Formats: sequence, structure tokens, C-alpha cells
Amino acid sequence: MRQIIQTRLNETIQVIDLLFPLSGQIEKVIDTIVNTLETGNKILLCGNGGSAADAQHIAAEFVVRFRSAHNRKSLPAIALTTDTSLLTACANDYGFEYIFSRQIESLGSPGDFLIGISTSGNSENVYQAIKKAKEKRIKTLLLSGRQGGRIKNIADFSLIVPTEKTAKIQEAHLVIEHIICEFVEDKFFNFKSEK
Repeated sequence: MRQIIQTRLNETIQVIDLLFPLSGQIEKVIDTIVNTLETGNKILLCGNGGSAADAQHIAAEFVVRFRSAHNRKSLPAIALTTDTSLLTACANDYGFEYIFSRQIESLGSPGDFLIGISTSGNSENVYQAIKKAKEKRIKTLLLSGRQGGRIKNIADFSLIVPTEKTAKIQEAHLVIEHIICEFVEDKFFNFKSEK
């Protein structure tokens, strides 16, 4: 068992190494989110399963705070994955593929920023969310894996973890998400990140 554990740890290290070429794109995403917040707009997040949990986790980091060392103002972020009455009503009445786009239609404003998380890049409801966001002049980020799926073709930014294993994609997404939270907090509030 120990050997398998060590193999899994090595797999994670190898996937994290694949993120280094994304550094420039991550920086552009951070700058765009900071600009979104500086203009009084908000961050919206969506995803399914583990990616839904990520959306909620990152929304909480923005609204509450990322690091306990900083007591700061709340940042406006909404996970579109949390209202079970809304999600089930929409899935029942319109179809599961529209559970996020219906919310973007009512809650999204031009200048907002949507983070869509889909390990395959093919989740239909995330695709519809990004499509609706584009119609409303909302900037979009896809966090994906594998080859990025079809959603990468319509998102403004795509951060794609080039591996096939869903668990490893999710682990890498959390690293990216935490980096985004850290530097958005630093830039927006003029904090200094530790080197």
C-alpha cells in the first residue's frame, strides 16, 4: 500500500509540474478578476460534482477571506451550485443543462466574471453558462483538463490541466484556484504575498 501511496503522490507532483506553462495565463486571469472587482462587478462560479464543491469553496475564499492573517472587506462572489430549490426546479422545468445559464440570465451583469469548472471541458450546463455569459458581456474562465473539451472554444480564458485522470485534474484545479485567490486578494487590497 505504501508504494501505491507514493505513486499517487508522484503522479500529483508530475501534474503540478504541468502547470508552470500556465503561469502567464493565470496572471492575466488574476488581473481581469481584479479589474472586475475594481469596477464594482462580481465573480460567479459553477461546476458539477467535485467542481461544484470547488465553486463553493472558492466563492467562500472570496467572500470571507483567503488568508486568516488579513482582515479585509468581503469580495462579491456567488457559487451558482448551492440553491437546491432553484437547481431542481430548473432541471425539472427546463433541463439540467440550463441550471447555471438561467441564474446568469437573472443575476449576471455586464462586466462580471464567470469561472466555469469542468474536468472534461464538455459539461453541457457549464457550456450553456459560458455561452449565456458571453451574451451578457461577462468575461469567462474555463478550468478544465484533458484537451479542454468544446468549452475551451468559447471561453475568454482556458486553463487546461493536460492529463486524463479526473482526480489529478481536480487537485491541480485547487492549486490554480488558490493561487488566483491569493493574488486577487493581494492586488485588490494591496497586500504583499510571501515569496
